[in-house]
Amino acid sequence: MPLPDPNTIHPMPDQKRCGFLKPLVTRPTIEIGDFTYYDDPLGPERFEEQCVLYHFEFIGDRLVIGRFCAIAADTRFIMNGANHDMRGFSTYPFGILGGDARAAWDDGSVEAGFRGDTIVGNDVWFGTEAMVLPGITIGDGAIVAARAVVSRDVPPYAIVAGNPARVVRMRFDEATVSRLLAVAWWHWPIDRIMRNVDTIAGVDIEKLEAAS
Repeated sequence: MPLPDPNTIHPMPDQKRCGFLKPLVTRPTIEIGDFTYYDDPLGPERFEEQCVLYHFEFIGDRLVIGRFCAIAADTRFIMNGANHDMRGFSTYPFGILGGDARAAWDDGSVEAGFRGDTIVGNDVWFGTEAMVLPGITIGDGAIVAARAVVSRDVPPYAIVAGNPARVVRMRFDEATVSRLLAVAWWHWPIDRIMRNVDTIAGVDIEKLEAAS
């Protein structure tokens, strides 16, 4: 049986709503790992337009998503272009009015709200309509619940929910999380992963550590 190809748009040909994102993204400031997919009844092709918002080229912030992530419909990554300068009395971007207001506008003030790149680890699951605010880091193995609004970093293997999203619980104890991060199965060659799918999806950490 041939190995799965991360450059295939539709891994399940009869399910056009589900697609690997790596061959679909076009922006140089979006980096998607192998086998990460977006599932949307209107099609995964609209991921950049529908899910990555306020992502302006002149800002240059990056969205980096690791391997084997599952992204449900209408997940939103809000990028730094959505931020306004909050240091003054008004947050209104008067430069858009043109004329004298544009001449007096300090372009550098826009950068006051920048929070850096948005980084998502590997094997992260996003529920429907989850929202991630700018500059957030989400650790490997995390779960972001449906409609959660993520405004702070998420530890590896945490489950977060709510608005603002808070850690509901950890998926595994601290020692097991450390061992899972050391194994980092998502970096294995795909043939090794395919040989050990049952173990990766299982609960025997010693068996996973011994997998070859």
